[in-house]
Amino acid sequence: MKNRCYPFINTPLPYGYNALKPFIDEKTMWLHHSRHLQNYIDNLNKLLKENPELQSWSLEELVGCYSWLPRTLGTAVRNQAGGVYNHRFFFEGMAPGGISLGDGVLAQEINRTFGGTEGWKERMKEAAMSVGYAWLVWEKNGLEIRTTANQDSPVEPDVRPLLNIDVWEHAYYLKHYNVRAAYIEDWFQVINWHAAQRRLTCGGMMGCTPKIPERIS
Repeated sequence: MKNRCYPFINTPLPYGYNALKPFIDEKTMWLHHSRHLQNYIDNLNKLLKENPELQSWSLEELVGCYSWLPRTLGTAVRNQAGGVYNHRFFFEGMAPGGISLGDGVLAQEINRTFGGTEGWKERMKEAAMSVGYAWLVWEKNGLEIRTTANQDSPVEPDVRPLLNIDVWEHAYYLKHYNVRAAYIEDWFQVINWHAAQRRLTCGGMMGCTPKIPERIS
């Protein structure tokens, strides 16, 4: 994924809005990407235009190092940059029909940590039923499942995000109404495990520990 620094644009999805049917409907994908994500991008660009000292920071640096900033500015950066990062990460983690896990390093770690994909699904679903985002991350001791509220992101030293699911209602309400569990089950069918594996080995744009920019007082 390109466009890592200001000004941010709403980069196209790697698939069509209707490509994830029947699991995620076309109108939801269109609204989620072209309207919801676009709003975060517009707000982030406005914020960075007003704070030019941050325009050289990458998206990962903005979400990983916002606490270095004065509190009010840091909170605004976290909310808007997190909205861009989390949504891009979510969209990139899906593919039409899904891409299988295979038998590489990530599959081995899932087997070791969760007893296999079914054990991982059970744990991931339990987490995703509770809050705005559920994440599969790699920490120094191995795989973990985390949750974040609002637009918080698990981008921090020694943590590498691999996969996330957006469980805010705008991600599923048109098709699944208030039945979040059904949406999660459908999301399992479109996971791009190749993207998660790439993030684990740090070959993609996202998922690498950000460098720490100079502190701004």
